[in-house]
Amino acid sequence: MHKNFKNIDKVVFGRGSFSEMDGILAEKRNDNGRFFLFVVDSYFKGKDLESRLPVKPEDVVKFIDVDPSEPTTELIDSLRDEVLAAKGLPSGVVGIGGGSIMDIAKAVSLMFTNEGSSTLYQGLNLIKKPGIYHLGVPTISGTGAEVSMTAVLTGPVKKLGLKCDWTVFNQVILDPELIASVPTDKWLYTGMDTYIHCIESENGILNNAYSHAFAEQAVKLCREIYLGDKAGQTAENDDKLMVASMMGGLSLTYSEVGVCHALSYGLSKILGEKHCYANCLAFQHLEDYYGEGVRELKQMLVQHNVQLPQGLSKGWTDETITAMAEVAYNLPHMWNHAIGTDWKEKVSLDTIKELYKRM
Repeated sequence: MHKNFKNIDKVVFGRGSFSEMDGILAEKRNDNGRFFLFVVDSYFKGKDLESRLPVKPEDVVKFIDVDPSEPTTELIDSLRDEVLAAKGLPSGVVGIGGGSIMDIAKAVSLMFTNEGSSTLYQGLNLIKKPGIYHLGVPTISGTGAEVSMTAVLTGPVKKLGLKCDWTVFNQVILDPELIASVPTDKWLYTGMDTYIHCIESENGILNNAYSHAFAEQAVKLCREIYLGDKAGQTAENDDKLMVASMMGGLSLTYSEVGVCHALSYGLSKILGEKHCYANCLAFQHLEDYYGEGVRELKQMLVQHNVQLPQGLSKGWTDETITAMAEVAYNLPHMWNHAIGTDWKEKVSLDTIKELYKRM
């Protein structure tokens, strides 16, 4: 199968590049209702970054708390409806924050031009019309959301992304200065999301020379950042992590993720765990699937004095484990990549329940 994915139209990279945003948006300000919707992580409310936003009087700024929950279809629908009712159709959407904010910006840009609830579009190529212009500014690196063609949303029934070519950002600003304040544990969890993207991309039937090239370089950068002679949260490593995140996102785009991400979706949907953290919780117990990768992740945890909880499943009921397993099982594209086209002969609901019981 040959994939013909769209990439980001334009990327600005470098320290201080956040200041380029005003000039970039100026080219689009006469479109539609002549205002921009800024979707910003509430972490930055009252902080220096808020005063640096190139906001005009006509613009709408929404500070959104994405901790601990992840984006929901209800949030996307209500945000769209509120802005349309008050101001009409924006010139574009600007997302500033981590992976959840990136996904909100991508999803709401699509839903401004597609009728009905976003629950109708959870899946591959279900979006009917292109969305409006959208620009992403990641302030945490690792999720790859800044480059991916998916906006992952949790709905009433499932956690699944709006996935199509039109999801991809028109413009991304990669300013490593913005990720300097990330706490050590979150810095590691988000970086491990990049690392896990690459390990899973490499270990499956859809891996190819194109996806391998991105994964190989991203893993090399992750090893330098987390295990190298100059390991740690330094300016140089922030630069590297921002690039690694993008490459990890491209690797999975041209391949696929696997067992860990399937389990992570169950943890997020049923228990509300944040995506990057949930990946780490699951990945540490998957040495029989991703041996060297799991062993290396454990080295990184020790190196940076970050401990993941053990024995979580002892507090879960069978109903909870079954519910998580059902979410994970209903992600056939991930199991197909990781296990093979005959995965249903090898993986059952009980198989997945046993994987959760390892945690």
